[in-house]
Amino acid sequence: MTFMKLLKITLATIFAGSMIANAQITDECRTDASLGIESAKVKNYKEAGPYLMKVRKNCPTYSLAIYQYSERLVRAELKGLKKAKAPLVQQQNKANELIALLKERKQHFPKETSDGDLYSDIALIMFESKLGSSEEQFNMYSKAYDVDKANFNGPKKMYTYFGLLVDLQAQGKKDIQQVFDLYDDLSDKIEVEQTKKATVIQKLSSKEESGAALLSKEKKKLNRAEKVLKIYGQVENSLKAKLGKLADCPNLVPLISGQYAANENNLEWVKSSARRLYKKECTEDPLFLKLVEKQHSLEPSASTAKYLAKLAEQRGDSAASEKYYNQSIDLETDPSKKADALYAKAQSLKKKGSYSKARQYYRQALQNKPSLGGAYIQIAMMVAKSANNCGTDEFSKRATYWLAANYARKAKRVQPSLGKYADKLIANYMGSAPSKTDVFTKGMQGKSVAIGCWIGESVKVPNL
Repeated sequence: MTFMKLLKITLATIFAGSMIANAQITDECRTDASLGIESAKVKNYKEAGPYLMKVRKNCPTYSLAIYQYSERLVRAELKGLKKAKAPLVQQQNKANELIALLKERKQHFPKETSDGDLYSDIALIMFESKLGSSEEQFNMYSKAYDVDKANFNGPKKMYTYFGLLVDLQAQGKKDIQQVFDLYDDLSDKIEVEQTKKATVIQKLSSKEESGAALLSKEKKKLNRAEKVLKIYGQVENSLKAKLGKLADCPNLVPLISGQYAANENNLEWVKSSARRLYKKECTEDPLFLKLVEKQHSLEPSASTAKYLAKLAEQRGDSAASEKYYNQSIDLETDPSKKADALYAKAQSLKKKGSYSKARQYYRQALQNKPSLGGAYIQIAMMVAKSANNCGTDEFSKRATYWLAANYARKAKRVQPSLGKYADKLIANYMGSAPSKTDVFTKGMQGKSVAIGCWIGESVKVPNL
């Protein structure tokens, strides 16, 4: 037998043996993964643990699911320790195990593990398990936010991140300007998330209101969106409360005044400062007008035009007011801010009694910002106020209140923070609408009532 022939046989044997070994490892990993995942699905973590660990050790890149179910397992164990009030050191050891697992997942599945999600998860684990100092926890949050803001999600993460900064500022370790900057940034991010959820609610609730039945999947999606939207509303209020007196006019005005001379030609600083004073209703202070005029001279914008419109309105100059309102709408490109500009013009028209035009602008505002429940509230009020003028008889006049109540319901659905106020309106409107007896007497069960004049809508008689 020649040397070359012997070499070929030897290499073939080695290759075949390697293939068999790899097949055996793959089969073993597949079996262990299946056993581990199936047990984890029914929360039998004691049974699942050894199998999942074995796959992570022997075949770390076998499946992302291994890490997802391992994370559920470790989180459940950590939750159990906290519930049992185990010694802090035990909780921290388990928390460190969870952090190591998240990093392990990042190592083997980097494309499926975003930096924003990873580092913010680690920061929250550190915060909840008292790992490291407040500064170390804050720095981990900052790392997540700075490198991957788009994937820094979760109401609780946002609140704890901001809370840590406020506490560090109180200790003299952070500048107050950082607090204001992060507050503005997080508020904008929350608004984006609210708009996403409100869009889902608007789409599915419209389908539901049309009489079409929602699929089971759609119902779950709707319920989830409403729940998350409510939580974001709570966090938004919590951020304001956490900011507290730091952002009151007596603190803001001197702070910004002291920085004005050095920043008067810095457009971004001027805009940020004016926006901050506006949000905190420090608009009567001369500094606010000074900032707005400066901003308008540096860069005419939608926000400055809107404020100039309000000033014109206050002095009774209707032509100038309408001119600036239109300018503010035309100049604005951000959907959320355009919605605010449209809402401001709608409010102006409503005050003048131009209800039809006002409704037109409220609706345009909602197209740009579906979570703007206040627009539905304003339409509801206009409809209710027009009840006596837009009905042809006593029944249709009172039926107008059903339509008003429907708009109020839409308001609290897309903006849960308006819930209590909307419920009061709904109760008042339903109390003024036709009773069950009225509906029966008129034979109107299941029918629709046309509402005339500027309203031009119909409302279905509800099941009372």
